[in-house]
Amino acid sequence: MSAKLWVPTLTACALATSIALVGCSNDKKDAQQAAASQQAPMVEVGVIVAQPQNVEKTVELAGRTSPYEVSEVRPQTGGVILKRLFAEGSYVKAGQPLYQIDSRANRASVENSKASLLQQEANLNSLTTKMNRYNQLVGINAVAKQDYDDLVGEVKVAKAQVEAARAALDTAQINLGYSTIRAPISGQTDRSSFTAGALVTAGQSDALVKIQRLDPIYVDITQSSSDLLRLRQELKKGSLDNSNNAKVKLKLEDGSFYSTEGNLAFADASVDSGTGSITIRAVFSNPDHLLLPGMYTTAQIVEGVIPNAYLVPQIAVSRTPAGQATVFVVNAKGVVETRIIQTSSTQGQNWIVTGGLKSGDKVVVDGVAKIKEGQEVKTTPYQPVAAPATTPNNPVPKPANAASQAQSSSKQQAHA
Repeated sequence: MSAKLWVPTLTACALATSIALVGCSNDKKDAQQAAASQQAPMVEVGVIVAQPQNVEKTVELAGRTSPYEVSEVRPQTGGVILKRLFAEGSYVKAGQPLYQIDSRANRASVENSKASLLQQEANLNSLTTKMNRYNQLVGINAVAKQDYDDLVGEVKVAKAQVEAARAALDTAQINLGYSTIRAPISGQTDRSSFTAGALVTAGQSDALVKIQRLDPIYVDITQSSSDLLRLRQELKKGSLDNSNNAKVKLKLEDGSFYSTEGNLAFADASVDSGTGSITIRAVFSNPDHLLLPGMYTTAQIVEGVIPNAYLVPQIAVSRTPAGQATVFVVNAKGVVETRIIQTSSTQGQNWIVTGGLKSGDKVVVDGVAKIKEGQEVKTTPYQPVAAPATTPNNPVPKPANAASQAQSSSKQQAHA
């Protein structure tokens, strides 16, 4: 009877034990699956392969345009201006008439000089004839030797007077030519400072008009003496090669680049004691007169070529608290390493790296913030993302603020 009573109890206990064991087994499998599902996937980063190359080292310096030639036109004879013969602001050629001055006084001076020359020539002819006659008579003692010598002196004086009269005539004719004021150079004119009816004098301080030659045009660039010293030291050490005559690019005030490159003309031989800088002059072709005198520009000058340098995007480079430049490099095992590099300057969106990298290094550019040293990563070639173009017909959409988003959401809910 006792055994029969305990049979149901033992059966129930065995059933409960088996259920508990099955439950524990299922919980263990679920935990393993959950841990496997929670394991993070391998981080994927964009890399570039470092390749040495010859990189141009450029420097941006402030500059200002100035005309290639300048002429302030002033009268070289006096008189009243009768007519202006050019349009203000127009292009004039060298020798083109600009103003007409009343020439009656100068013309009368020319006629007077001609008459004076004729008079002196007549006097010379008379004395020459008399001297020739005395030359025959002095041989037979028909005239005194002293009289003949005096006559020879008078002939010489008469010749000098003829030359003086001829020079006076030339001067009068030159002044008559100055009655028509002509352009000394070809170029663009400014506004005229004098009008018809104005009285002008030779050598006056006020210019009638200014002419500027704008094609080609100069760009005067300012460089500090410290930068010049650094450049010369780099050239001396051989870390920079400037064997090629570098061109100069010009960035205009609106941020665009001038279509034509210029050439360096000269550099000052001394440093300005007031500013501590030197002036470098470049020459640019300016056929359309897009560049005008006095415009502020930025000149990009190629100082030289850095051999065996690397170009690394700036977003890949970070700085340590000590100021050292570092990059993440993925080694052959796919593990991230920190590499200290030496930078020279920038070229566009890239750093010019002169040390710390070797050919073939995989430099992390995309995903730098997601990794750390010693982490295993998956690499893909870095693809730069181009900025979206903004046009009047296709503007870049502006992000909506929180209020407008909430209002739009409420309208959609109400409509639903």
